[in-house]
Amino acid sequence: MLPIPIHFRLEAADGHAAEEYRLNQQDIEVRRLQPDQREVVWHRLTADEIAGHVKRNTVVARWLERRLGWRRLLWACQPEDSPDDSQSPDQVSQQVSDYFAA
Repeated sequence: MLPIPIHFRLEAADGHAAEEYRLNQQDIEVRRLQPDQREVVWHRLTADEIAGHVKRNTVVARWLERRLGWRRLLWACQPEDSPDDSQSPDQVSQQVSDYFAA
């Protein structure tokens, strides 16, 4: 099986702009590339941005699911200041399973 890359790049059809995503330790980061820029800064995606990708089922969400697994992706969609912040990805997925089973 081929390894799944840690970087994922999306390019515009006209070639003028691109977005590159990467997994950097525990963070999911993005940078927007423009042809005339020399220095491009990575920024960390928020839980809301990640959740937006998941809700729209974007290619980024599908890449993240393959790279992280659905439990860790679900975990990444949780805001850091949520009351259940101390739960592990397995505990969160169990709650989701229980919710849908009821």
